[in-house]
Amino acid sequence: MSEPTRFVSRGQVMVVGPDVSHTMTVLEYLRLRLRRTGSKEGCAEGDCGACTVVTGELDDKDRLRYRAVNACILFVHQLDGKALFTVDDLAEPDGGLHTVQQAMVEAHASQCGFCTPGFVMSLFAYFRGHDKADSESLKDALAGNLCRCTGYRPILEAGHRMFDGGRDDRFAQEEAALAAQLTALAADRHRMLRHSTPEGDFIAPRSTAELAEALDILPAGENWLLAGGTDLGLWVTKQGRVPRSIVYLGGIAELKRIEERADETEIGAAVTYTDAFDAIGRLHPSFARMVRRLGSTQIRNSGTLGGNIANGSPIGDSMPALIALGAMLKLQSKAGMRTMPLEEFFLGYRKTALKPGEFVASVTAKKPGPQSRVGIYKLSKRFDQDISAVLAAFHVALDGNVVKEARLAYGGMAGIPARAKQAEAALAGRPFTPESIEPAVAALAADFTPMSDMRASAAYRLLAAQNLLRKFCVEVSTGKAIGVEAAE
Repeated sequence: MSEPTRFVSRGQVMVVGPDVSHTMTVLEYLRLRLRRTGSKEGCAEGDCGACTVVTGELDDKDRLRYRAVNACILFVHQLDGKALFTVDDLAEPDGGLHTVQQAMVEAHASQCGFCTPGFVMSLFAYFRGHDKADSESLKDALAGNLCRCTGYRPILEAGHRMFDGGRDDRFAQEEAALAAQLTALAADRHRMLRHSTPEGDFIAPRSTAELAEALDILPAGENWLLAGGTDLGLWVTKQGRVPRSIVYLGGIAELKRIEERADETEIGAAVTYTDAFDAIGRLHPSFARMVRRLGSTQIRNSGTLGGNIANGSPIGDSMPALIALGAMLKLQSKAGMRTMPLEEFFLGYRKTALKPGEFVASVTAKKPGPQSRVGIYKLSKRFDQDISAVLAAFHVALDGNVVKEARLAYGGMAGIPARAKQAEAALAGRPFTPESIEPAVAALAADFTPMSDMRASAAYRLLAAQNLLRKFCVEVSTGKAIGVEAAE
């Protein structure tokens, strides 16, 4: 039976009709169905931010949480049970400007204007989530919005100016009523969402048991498991692919849990980078710094560690870091649960060990020990929000300065993220000094036959991989590499 997708917009519960495709994006729905044309399409791949909208969800304390997301790669059915705010919604009932919009006007922060709606919505999410602006977090919040007129200074000024009158805007006054609406929607969702259209189905289970059952009975065809959509959205917008079914994991509470134990951290497959960020930082600060670079606020608000893993891409930035930290996967199906080391999950280019009907349930990473040193390095043409040419993650356990154990993992070097096992063997039992690691550096040439593509040549990748290991060793030797003692 088909179940309608429902979300809240402008104080009303919106019901998505059966004529809305399972692959229609929020941006298409806004512009083509609702005729709310303030949100713009620039890149259609989550890079430029012109399409930015804000979603509202209740957190575990029933408080409203605002998140900026890219409407161009978010499927409309992912809005089920949430609130949606767009630039068309911000104006006051009497036509006056919202505080954020007024600040943009006063700071002369709109140039050609095409990107302005996206900037406004990123600022709106920041405004609702902060008491005041600080320069670094404001820049991070706006890093996913590109201005082709290069006028960032007045936009940042608007971000500070918008707090001048306090935060008691119309949306703050309406939060209690909106929270009640979202609570009612959640209480009314007794069965998993199954939105059926002639083009295909959008299925949103509410438990791992429902998910396993759904995957077990899906008919043959291209069926996608959707976590955040930061990659799958591009399959639709850039490649024109139409799956038979989309199975969405975002409504399963069991997959959105984080459990921090004494010596390890387990992160559910549907936990977003934003929600996992603090736990990742407690695993190691360099891991958190890398996560901040891998995508904008909008991408981190949607993308998940589990999706990055299950995707099987050789350039997924999280995998080498997790492999270096000895990560284990839990894979689940109707037949039960099994575990495996993360490095064994990748069989070939975008080929994984998932069996039919199976899904990634969680990933568990080990916390570095007192004598551990960890370094994670990302090389890309653009510092922020760019695909890596090489991602290197190193974890060495030392006895004095002698290597007891080494885990060296790389992404971007081959068809899968992988450990450099010959280099690891060359380190074992030797002093971890710039002079003594050269056999391991040389062994990297035997561990990898790098690829050449638009991001880097094979020769560059190998040399960079070797030099990153040298860099890590120098930092360890000089005390600059952060160990667990300094990470607290």
